[in-house]
Amino acid sequence: MRLNRRRTGTKTSTFGSPGRIGHDSTPFYTSRLYEGLPKEEVFKYVENPVPFRFLDRIFCKTSEAMQELPDNSIHLMVTSPPYNVGKEYDEDLTLEEYRAFLKRVWSEVKRVLVPGGRACINIANLGRKPYIPLHAFIVEDMQELEFLMRGEIIWNKASSGSPSTAWGSWLSAKNPTLRDIHEYILVFSKGMFGRASLRRKSTISKEEFLEFTKSVWTFAAEPANKVGHPAPFPVELPYRLIQLYTFEGEVVLDPFMGSGQSAIAALKTGRHYIGYDINVDYVKLAERRIREFLHEGSQQNLFATVKK
Repeated sequence: MRLNRRRTGTKTSTFGSPGRIGHDSTPFYTSRLYEGLPKEEVFKYVENPVPFRFLDRIFCKTSEAMQELPDNSIHLMVTSPPYNVGKEYDEDLTLEEYRAFLKRVWSEVKRVLVPGGRACINIANLGRKPYIPLHAFIVEDMQELEFLMRGEIIWNKASSGSPSTAWGSWLSAKNPTLRDIHEYILVFSKGMFGRASLRRKSTISKEEFLEFTKSVWTFAAEPANKVGHPAPFPVELPYRLIQLYTFEGEVVLDPFMGSGQSAIAALKTGRHYIGYDINVDYVKLAERRIREFLHEGSQQNLFATVKK
């Protein structure tokens, strides 16, 4: 005789719990550990359309004031901000000035994101004398703006061809230096943990979902001389975030568009893009690379049609 056993849920205990089905984590999230941190605000989902004339465009202006974009209109922000370390597009700001500048941009990002929309920031830490943990400062500033932090991804660049040899004192404990082979991708959401799907289509595959939800991503960096920009991230980076956090046809914002990698990833996945950059040469570079991507795609489609 077979007995039907009811599956019982688990809950957070002194020694944790290996179970996750029906798990009650209320004791953990109501503990004093969470006091003072931003909390979820559940409110009615509002989404305003971006004017058609502004879709799939890059604006040559600062993203500190994105008047073109209505409140609650962007589904995902993905970017890598300028590092303020003397590259040709950087300004020589103090750390506090740099953080204040970024915070003005993040504040605008919060305004334009839909409720539950995600903000993903790719950042590398700087220096060694002393080390500047930019990722920690950005987390602090985003939490002050009441963003909900959702996690961080370690982008492991170890597969790239030219690892740093700046190891400090060679084979000596006098002053060895850690060599960064990683960057961070910080993930936040606006107001709520979840997002309305509005019956839109996900385009992520099962294999991609299993891989992209891991907290460590391993793929090579993009050579600057290949792209024509001092600090490009590979298209793979925004591609993964777009697949994971948006539905087909939605709008992706990059407030520091640079060489156009986010725009290419958006087009590759059937999304719209909007970008900002203050450097006219990089705007032209991004627009050229987007045209080349679209031309290459149309050529491939033509070839596939002829082959049939």
